[in-house]
Amino acid sequence: MTKSLYERVRETVAFIRDRSAMRPQIGLVLGSGLGDVVGSLADAVALEYAEIPNFPAATIAGHPGRLLLGRLQTTTVAALQGRIHYYEGYSMEEVTFPIRVLGALGVRQLVLTNAAGGINPRFRPGSLMLIADHLNLMGVNPLRGPNDERFGPRFPDLTHVYSPRLRALAQEVAREIGLVLEEGVYAAVSGPSYETPAEVRMLRQLGADAVGMSTVPEAIVARHMGIEVLGLSVIANMAAGIAERPLRHEEVLAAAARVQERLRTLLDRLIPSLSRVEVTQTEAIPKE
Repeated sequence: MTKSLYERVRETVAFIRDRSAMRPQIGLVLGSGLGDVVGSLADAVALEYAEIPNFPAATIAGHPGRLLLGRLQTTTVAALQGRIHYYEGYSMEEVTFPIRVLGALGVRQLVLTNAAGGINPRFRPGSLMLIADHLNLMGVNPLRGPNDERFGPRFPDLTHVYSPRLRALAQEVAREIGLVLEEGVYAAVSGPSYETPAEVRMLRQLGADAVGMSTVPEAIVARHMGIEVLGLSVIANMAAGIAERPLRHEEVLAAAARVQERLRTLLDRLIPSLSRVEVTQTEAIPKE
């Protein structure tokens, strides 16, 4: 008999807890070319996705496919080095399975990072953008299908997908270290082809400031589980029609690598601060 999503999540959590006694407070998803941002985690236990039961494999360059459990100062962190994308051929349930696992491990706040294409003409490659809201243009919702109330409600509210108070805290930390954080709307498309100039013009008319192929399904599932979300995009390139030359994945990775140190500095200061913010969201661990 096929195991339910709930059963598979529980099985995966049991495997992880058998290898690490840490109970992570903060979850972190590291996007294209950003996997080295968590090099400062202490007492880290590393688990390859391939060895974790039920975990899908990361197949894209720039996504190592590793779960790290460790400490940043006194804050326990679960970091996903690399994510799973819909365009890789996975279902939305598979794409968001790692987020379900983080929630079941006890994560209450989740930081989602990605490398994105800039649409707002004010941005430049290397800009950092806090996600204030999103446009889901992927053609599918990760909550489609039967709902398991042990994870969350049938119709979750998405008024504040990206926590205003966590964004305010991120801006405060950024000011302290002299870092400029833009804010804007992230448009998620299915990929894997980059957008056409006409599509980019459409996205700009719709109010998008950046575009990418991830993050939104994870944010929706996190909110379904009552996890508070902070989203952060690295503007790795300007989108088609704005950029002056054809887009290449290698250039996206190179651009992300150039801003890793700034992002690391921000997260090193921000993540311990997040853990000190009183959590007011609903229980994130699935109920027995």
